[in-house]
Amino acid sequence: MSVHSSVIDAIGNTPLIRLKRASEATGCTILGKAEFLNPGQSVKDRAALFMIRAAEREGLLKPGGVIVEGTAGNTGIGLALVASALGYRTVIVIPETQSQEKKDALKLLGAELVEVPAVPYRNPNNYVKLSGRLAAELAKTEPNGAIWANQFDNTANREAHVETTAPEIWRDTGGKVDGFVCAVGSGGTLAGVAAGLRAKNPDVKIAIADPDGAALYSYYTTGEFASSGNSITEGIGQGRVTANLEGFTPDFAYNVPDSEALPIVFGLVADEGLCVGGSSGINVAGAIRLARDLGPGHTIVTILCDYGNRYQSKLFNPDFLASKGLPVPAWLTAKSRIVPPYESAG
Repeated sequence: MSVHSSVIDAIGNTPLIRLKRASEATGCTILGKAEFLNPGQSVKDRAALFMIRAAEREGLLKPGGVIVEGTAGNTGIGLALVASALGYRTVIVIPETQSQEKKDALKLLGAELVEVPAVPYRNPNNYVKLSGRLAAELAKTEPNGAIWANQFDNTANREAHVETTAPEIWRDTGGKVDGFVCAVGSGGTLAGVAAGLRAKNPDVKIAIADPDGAALYSYYTTGEFASSGNSITEGIGQGRVTANLEGFTPDFAYNVPDSEALPIVFGLVADEGLCVGGSSGINVAGAIRLARDLGPGHTIVTILCDYGNRYQSKLFNPDFLASKGLPVPAWLTAKSRIVPPYESAG
């Protein structure tokens, strides 16, 4: 039996799961890396651990110090988890539009939560910029210091995936991986896995799956930042080249609307027992597109980022979906029936 000395030792080494419907539809083997099985229930645990360890190595964190971050939720949850295990405190700045489930998870892990209006990155009160200013202010008053995690431009984020995620994918596919695709929030996962896999085999094809409202699909296909529409997905979508994305170029770029991704999310629940968030739907849709571009017989890997229960009040709420003009699966509106103990079953 394996015994970990700390919860942080349980981060990583998540399994690959064959996605039956996507594989059968394309003639390829499409594998989802089950990042929801990390202790913080998302892929962001990896970046959180690497960013904190990098700050320790640089002498920026002392016992009892404070870690500040602006996040849509999952990175903050990962930071709060790792910080609690290592004796630090966390202050998380989050857009008020994010799901209540993620806010509750942050509070349960002991984070101090600062909710702010959701405004574009160019606005000085954008949650990312505000978190940087808050960290600078706290650094002046906190006796054990304070740091800004800065996931978007802290390349320890990308390094987490170069050193852990990519080698795990290579190992678990026996080196038989032809393509990798995922969406971008900070860019650490996509650019890090791309660097790690390309170092093993330069012919591995890398793709970005970009939701509506994000600008990287346009940037990588036209050279100009542009976007249209919007998405109910959280934690993905980017309008600039972050430090984690510097030097990265995809082989393919896909724009995936919610109307394409959500049926995939609902199908994973109904047919494969996988309840994942909206970003996973974008990723699997991207994997299907990459598989069709490469042709049958290839192995494509993507990221199953987090559990769907983190978005229950939105993604799995029929009223919310209907208000956005999005598809509502029949099983989500089915009424439960309680059978009284006295009612015969036969």
